[in-house]
Amino acid sequence: MVTDQLRNGYDVVVVGGGAAGLSGALMLARARRSVVVIDAGAPRNAPAEGVHGLLARDGIRPAELLERGRAEVRGYGGHVVPGEVGAVAREDDREDTGFAVTLADGRTVRARRLLVATGVVDELPDIPGLRDRWGRDVLHCPYCHGWEVRDQAIGVLAGGPLAVHQALLFRQWSADVTLLSHTMAPPTGQEAERLAARGVSVVDGEVASLEIVEDRLVGVRLSSGALVSRQALVVAPRMVARAGFLAELGLRPAEHPRGVGEHIPSDATGRTDVPGVWIAGNVTDLVAQVGNVAAAAAAVAAQINADLVDEDTRRAVAAWRDPFSAESEARVCERVTGDRRHGL
Repeated sequence: MVTDQLRNGYDVVVVGGGAAGLSGALMLARARRSVVVIDAGAPRNAPAEGVHGLLARDGIRPAELLERGRAEVRGYGGHVVPGEVGAVAREDDREDTGFAVTLADGRTVRARRLLVATGVVDELPDIPGLRDRWGRDVLHCPYCHGWEVRDQAIGVLAGGPLAVHQALLFRQWSADVTLLSHTMAPPTGQEAERLAARGVSVVDGEVASLEIVEDRLVGVRLSSGALVSRQALVVAPRMVARAGFLAELGLRPAEHPRGVGEHIPSDATGRTDVPGVWIAGNVTDLVAQVGNVAAAAAAVAAQINADLVDEDTRRAVAAWRDPFSAESEARVCERVTGDRRHGL
């Protein structure tokens, strides 16, 4: 695998090398910005056989999609570097200064702007055997996996306020859907009526384990010992943003309004409360699919470039007004350094 070397400084450091991070980096590289993607190499969808619902790339293997994305970023002069970000800090106390990004192995790189696209961690129910099936026959998203389990016997594990909604969604793909109340009380009132009207059965009792035969899910075993035959199991993981390294800047995860986990809030353009730090993908939009996060990151990258254009213009105006200013001297030094680097 080709690995790029870190330079001293970039216009933008993109933290996260998934679909969002690579899409943002591609847009920035095409805008002739110096950009590096720091990729920890742990994509959330790695266990899945394919990415679905992505126009012209439906069913593409997650690893292949990322491999193509890295090649495209590099094709426009962007860098993609394996590594994990351990900390981010301002270079000094002023809000208009850049950032020092420190990797877990001690390497440091500087950036004028940050684009955070680190995604989330799925916190799954503590049921023996469940995590090993994640992304195979233990699923969460009907639009990602519903077609692949169509007409099968599907169990929906109740684990939060959206359990009934999730069961009704999967009813679109199969007539054999069972809601497993697990550690929650069985639905009553209007919720029970809606499930009954759609033919969704409800089984009370805690799920103790999964039953696997010849590497295939065949059912779930209740704590009572009863076996509920199922071919697929739907869970609702708690999704938590991978963003601990932002704490020093004052950015911390907040509870998502829908109660599905913790995200880093941002405005509609991807701008966070910390000047110079932008965000895109599942780290801020927990339920977005691959196509959504890629498109959102491209839009955020355009906003970052516009922000940098404004800064570049302010500096140019200041230097034009006073050719002996600090800004003018810095530009001359930058030009001379660049000329030497290119052998001029």
